[in-house]
Amino acid sequence: MAQAYMTETDNGGSGPEHRGARLRRLMSRLANRLFAGWRGDPRIWRRGLFVTAIALLLALIMLLHAQIPNAVGNLGSLIETFLPWLGLLIPVLLLIGLLRKSATALIAVILPSAVWLNLFGGLLSDKAGSGGDLTVATHNVNADNPDPSGTARDVAASGADVVALEELTASEVPVYEKALTSTYKYHSVQGTVGLWSKYPMTGVRAVDIKLGWTRAMRATVTTPAGQVAVYVAHLPSVRVKLEAGFTARQRDKSADALGEAIDDEKLPRKILLGDLNGTMNDRSLNAVTAQMRSTQGAAGSGWGFSWPASFPMARIDQIMVDGVEPESSWTLPQTGSDHLPVAARVKLDTSS
Repeated sequence: MAQAYMTETDNGGSGPEHRGARLRRLMSRLANRLFAGWRGDPRIWRRGLFVTAIALLLALIMLLHAQIPNAVGNLGSLIETFLPWLGLLIPVLLLIGLLRKSATALIAVILPSAVWLNLFGGLLSDKAGSGGDLTVATHNVNADNPDPSGTARDVAASGADVVALEELTASEVPVYEKALTSTYKYHSVQGTVGLWSKYPMTGVRAVDIKLGWTRAMRATVTTPAGQVAVYVAHLPSVRVKLEAGFTARQRDKSADALGEAIDDEKLPRKILLGDLNGTMNDRSLNAVTAQMRSTQGAAGSGWGFSWPASFPMARIDQIMVDGVEPESSWTLPQTGSDHLPVAARVKLDTSS
């Protein structure tokens, strides 16, 4: 009696079995070509020693990045800013090891792979939840933004309850105020940073981050779930110069001052929004990162890189919290700025 669940082929085998056999033969041929001549060749352990050394060095750099000194051109901070991208060297080393027919190199590549996965593997998964009672967003709008009104509307369309904007110019502030007034009843601009909120704001003041002009502020936002201290900051830019390397002295000084201000905050629930010109891996931001959690790291979707907007390579725009539970974090679509806006949903009422 014919069996309905199996299709006979001309050579007498079943369809699925025939396809599986073909795939196995194909993989076998590929493996034979790739590893032809390896068996019985004692040189597979002596070839590729340079690649092996590079793999071990790469693993050490990622594992001990915090020990790389900043004395010469802030080299340590520069490496930490782009640390995840060192992982791109791993498949290159793997390919060279295969082409060189070096068993030593292939084994050595396992080490940087393990270190990279330990550091950044968690960012490959989507940790976003569906809860939360407050949505916040931050955006460096760029002083040279050709469409400030459109940028404001794009950020408001995110549905955020609280929005922070950085790099505001005096001439464009009225444009942002006009575009956001229908969505946000309360707002304050301090120097080049501003905060817009659907909920009442009190205790608004500038925060001194040792620049000589205002690029940081704080406010108490009274939400239905209670009060939260919201800080907005735009730390000084860093520069990569041939003669001086990665220069960030003023940024580091301002980060220390910002960390002190947040540490002195009386309210237990705190949110920091802004362009910190540094990643969570950069040890120069320790004064801030040691006391606050990144929403992207805790509940992010993907890498969350925000700069440069045309090809994001680093997350220097941050949403950080203390006494607040991150539920989800993400980047928003590109606007007229050279940064991407970033947003997060957090839970203020952590008692339930």
